[in-house]
Amino acid sequence: MTKKNGPEPETDPTRIDWPARQARAAIPFEVIAGRPVNPHGPTGVRHGRNEMKHWGEQLAADALVTLTDPHGHRWVLMIQRGDGHGWAIPGGKVDPGETAMQAAVRELEEETCLALPGARWTSTPPRYVPDPRASDEAWMVTVLCVADLGVRDHNDFPEVAGADDAERAGWVRADSFEELKTDLAGRFWGVVFPAHVDMLRGVLG
Repeated sequence: MTKKNGPEPETDPTRIDWPARQARAAIPFEVIAGRPVNPHGPTGVRHGRNEMKHWGEQLAADALVTLTDPHGHRWVLMIQRGDGHGWAIPGGKVDPGETAMQAAVRELEEETCLALPGARWTSTPPRYVPDPRASDEAWMVTVLCVADLGVRDHNDFPEVAGADDAERAGWVRADSFEELKTDLAGRFWGVVFPAHVDMLRGVLG
């Protein structure tokens, strides 16, 4: 998820045009007494934005890039977040005028230095993510975009590097979600970003 944009300047959610935001929301939500209501709350943080920089829903896109080595093992490209929340799929906020797919491709290149202009991408419907930075009044919804690079020798894995708001980037072995956690801990001393656990578990099994 993106961290580099500044916070929404409005500090009082009751002054926001909520009908307009509700009309373009990826997942419907209620507004009570001028304050947005997290459709998957409560989160434990009742009022305010917690660590989020927006009110209500923020749409993001995440790029799941996979490949297979000659032994049939699957690998997933991940980044170490710069905010201390663990390792995640590259991704971030969908900017005005962008599609989720465009945002995923852009964020992938910004955070890993990997450009995939010729890749075939597929996407899934928007989903709520249980982001640890969320509150009952500020939350994230993401579109998962997937690209598979086929079979690659280990010396032919695309080179990646952490950039922008990612401290590191690397290929993590992931025949299953449990194997991804094990490889991430063993080689990178890392843990999975809580918001991406269910998403990765669903894709990897």
